[in-house]
Amino acid sequence: MNIVLKIAQKGLSKTAYFLYRMLAILIFLLFWEVFARLRIVNPVFLPPFTKVMATLYKLTISGDLWKHFTISAQRSLTGFIVGSAVGIPVGMVIGWFRKFEHFIDPLIQVFRNLSVLALLPVFMLIFGIGEFSKVALIFWGVQWTLLMNTIAGVKNVDTQLIKAARAMATPGPVLFAKVILPGALPSIVTGIRLAATSSVLILIAAEMLGANRGLGYAIHYYEGQIRIPEMYAMIVVMALLGLLISYALVAFEKRAFQWKEKVGVGGD
Repeated sequence: MNIVLKIAQKGLSKTAYFLYRMLAILIFLLFWEVFARLRIVNPVFLPPFTKVMATLYKLTISGDLWKHFTISAQRSLTGFIVGSAVGIPVGMVIGWFRKFEHFIDPLIQVFRNLSVLALLPVFMLIFGIGEFSKVALIFWGVQWTLLMNTIAGVKNVDTQLIKAARAMATPGPVLFAKVILPGALPSIVTGIRLAATSSVLILIAAEMLGANRGLGYAIHYYEGQIRIPEMYAMIVVMALLGLLISYALVAFEKRAFQWKEKVGVGGD
């Protein structure tokens, strides 16, 4: 981290800084290409990266990639939005009412520690093998991260601010909107970032086990047909999707909480 900061402080261009950040990935891809070309690993099971990229281009041109990508994106986004709409408000209520938290916490701990994949057969039995079961599984998987981060955020709001607001006879709804929610927001956003990444991983696993379209289904299908370059092409797309979501939410978090960074620097 210090090296990165020093490079940034020396005034290198944004392009050079970006390339430095991507250097580890580029080295990994170089090793991938060389190992496959020199047959250090069996190229049937690990084709060269350039061959995977050429296959990805063909899948894009043919439309096969977008057919699977769009359905996966719809499932992931729907499950994530529904999970956020439920997990965040419920987490705020639980975090605020301590007695209710003590009552419900054992049940939450039981459910949040259940393996999502172990519950897949249960969801398929209850909701069928259609779209609803996959969206419900993503909803179930992401809401616990959102719930726990929201509860932690509410509990860690500065008590002095709450006492000051109460001393001024601030009504409950105003206290919640003006003090509790802003104070808990950094933790909530962290939960959103973690849940968004989890939603992609859960989706892929669910599609591998029960779907006829989607990135997870495509990976499983191409593996079964011994079309290994196509399989790796879909895995690359999945990795890029997760990376894109993660960096987009980190950028949003930095922009939304610029005030926090400024306070941290100046406060020292």
